[in-house]
Amino acid sequence: MNLRLIFLLSSAVALHAADDLPFTQVPAEFAGQFHPGKSPLVFNDGSKVKNPEDWQLRRAEILADWHGIMGAWPKVIEKPKIEVLETTKRDGGVTQRKVRVEIAPGQTGDGYLLLPANEGKRPAVFVPYYDPETSAGLSEKPLRDFAWQLARRGFVTLSIGSPGGDARKPVLSTEAKCQPLSYLGYICANMWHALASLPEVDSARIGIVGHSYGGKWSLFGSCLWEKYACAAWSDPGIVFDETRGSINYQEPWYLGLDAAITRKPGLVREDSPRTGAYKVLVEKGHDLQELHALMAPRPFLVSGGAEDPPKRWLALNHSIAVNDFLGFKSRVAMTNREKHDPNEESNEQIYCFFEYWLKP
Repeated sequence: MNLRLIFLLSSAVALHAADDLPFTQVPAEFAGQFHPGKSPLVFNDGSKVKNPEDWQLRRAEILADWHGIMGAWPKVIEKPKIEVLETTKRDGGVTQRKVRVEIAPGQTGDGYLLLPANEGKRPAVFVPYYDPETSAGLSEKPLRDFAWQLARRGFVTLSIGSPGGDARKPVLSTEAKCQPLSYLGYICANMWHALASLPEVDSARIGIVGHSYGGKWSLFGSCLWEKYACAAWSDPGIVFDETRGSINYQEPWYLGLDAAITRKPGLVREDSPRTGAYKVLVEKGHDLQELHALMAPRPFLVSGGAEDPPKRWLALNHSIAVNDFLGFKSRVAMTNREKHDPNEESNEQIYCFFEYWLKP
């Protein structure tokens, strides 16, 4: 059956009650198995979460643990300034605004706001990446133009690039006392407010998506900022895996920033050890399934490639368990492809995911 029909041919009741949505079924070989590390449903003192009220306490505990290790955010900007630098018309009636947006206190970033021609309050998606041009379909990099493709489907989209312009040398606000990847999550919180402030946007229907570096960025942003309605992460590496060179959370531009030592880039080894918050997180037994669980009951899709093969269901089973505990089904999905690069099928799966969850 056509992929779009698989997602969209469901009744209004099934939209929020179905337990058999595509890509949400755990393969039999991974059923009932869990990635090592702390369980989201067990408190730090070893007691178990017993009811929804307990889950809210455990959720707050997870956030406190991670923010405590990664460093505190500056105050979230509830009304980020948006300056329109240039306005042009594109195919299909999409209005493109080149914008300069306040991403943090005393810091701005240039990007693109794409407004589809349809009227009324619209769903929106924030698309972070190395540079905004790629996401907006203004570069020659294939199959990474998420913002443009979603705008063509009726979504308002906002795309920005790395703070300071270089992902390996991110520029953080002077008020920031946190790890760079946490800071990217903080920017996501501000960009949610930027989109929510627009008269064209329905603030209850704002999602986030990114690929690779943008996938890590969108993972941390959606998990740490609960107002994103849903999220899609394209092959970021959804667990700590020190055997994979591209799952490099240990690097100083992600979680390994350390005032005492700058590690050599690459895999963790004797002459390039763990540093910064990453070292503390690993030593204390934390892993990213704790962050995934913060999405519950919001839906998310892992668009897996070389870094996130089917065995990542072991990590996703933790989030499924939390959703089951809260009474929600089909909120955790994963698709898989062989290579890291997106392809037409994996991108269509992402777009259909957002159409399913964000369009009325």
